[in-house]
Amino acid sequence: MPWKHELKNNLTTIEHLQEYVDLTRKERYLLNHVVARHPMSVTRYYLSLIDWDDPSDPIRKMAIPSLDELSLRGSYDTSGEKERTKLPGLQHKYPQTALILATNKCATYCRHCFRKRLVGLSTEEIIHNFSQAVKYIKSHPEINNVLITGGDPFMLETSTIRKFLEKVSAIPHLDFIRFGTRIPVTFPMRIIEDEELQKALTTYACGTKKIYIVTQFNHPTEITTQATEAVAVLSQAGTLISNQTVLLKGVNDDPDTLAELQNRLVNRGIIPYYVFQCRPVKRVKTQFQVPLYQGYTIVEEAKKKLNGHSKRFRYVMSHKTGKIEIIGILNDDIVLKYHQAEDVRKLGKIFTRKLDVNAGWLDDLQ
Repeated sequence: MPWKHELKNNLTTIEHLQEYVDLTRKERYLLNHVVARHPMSVTRYYLSLIDWDDPSDPIRKMAIPSLDELSLRGSYDTSGEKERTKLPGLQHKYPQTALILATNKCATYCRHCFRKRLVGLSTEEIIHNFSQAVKYIKSHPEINNVLITGGDPFMLETSTIRKFLEKVSAIPHLDFIRFGTRIPVTFPMRIIEDEELQKALTTYACGTKKIYIVTQFNHPTEITTQATEAVAVLSQAGTLISNQTVLLKGVNDDPDTLAELQNRLVNRGIIPYYVFQCRPVKRVKTQFQVPLYQGYTIVEEAKKKLNGHSKRFRYVMSHKTGKIEIIGILNDDIVLKYHQAEDVRKLGKIFTRKLDVNAGWLDDLQ
């Protein structure tokens, strides 16, 4: 397929990066140290969105390694994924949802990725035996949906995606299937050019299980003509598309940018789902995380510029204990709510912590 050949042209080395930006010898040395630990790979399409004359360009910040990645503050597993792994490649944290890590590959390796520990690297964390995963899901009737993610599952062969859909769709107690993918954002031609993928999605989206595509647009610049076409193709195939934005310092951490993003998503038929607090991941936290107080203020100011449909998202952090919504500031407290919880007794629980204007995560709050 042409899209496969195109990936061979990805920007993958610091030497090739010098074609776009001037680097000192020290910067080259340090950035090579970064990509040796966390590989760089950027599609030529996504590169074309970068304004290289702007050192603060948001696409550049998300795609191109920086010296900030030398910071080891944080954790490689902020959400307790290891503890919730039931077999290699399958996690079961919330009763109703099974999560399958289908691959460790992406079209573009985002520098803010919360799975930096495995994406682009050799790992035992991805699924090796899909039949075992299906057997586990069948034996847990409380599971009513499956999230297939990674890495990016749309990097898999179309025949593999079809096989996944065939096996999962046959499980009686499932209501819907989700694919977590950033392909519409970083490499839309994979969707536009592959008629077999379109046919596979159409076949199963028209069956008894709904298929949701959960993508991640973080900045209005990403909503291009090609990305819009990819979204239209997915919609025509019968899938439902929602978006999870990550609040990122230097990318979308101002109300105007965040509001423009959400409004343009709704205009393209994409449902705003979550705005995520950036996780305190090693080599990510220092560069991308904004404090919760600042994040809440940005989100609320953005909502003033949004209509009812474009502000349906929730501002949440995906903590190891559950998905926690940041719902308000009251005097000297920050007000939080368990939107999802591993411990079902916490579901819907509203609680407070002492407000700390520098805190970026639940664990930073007293």
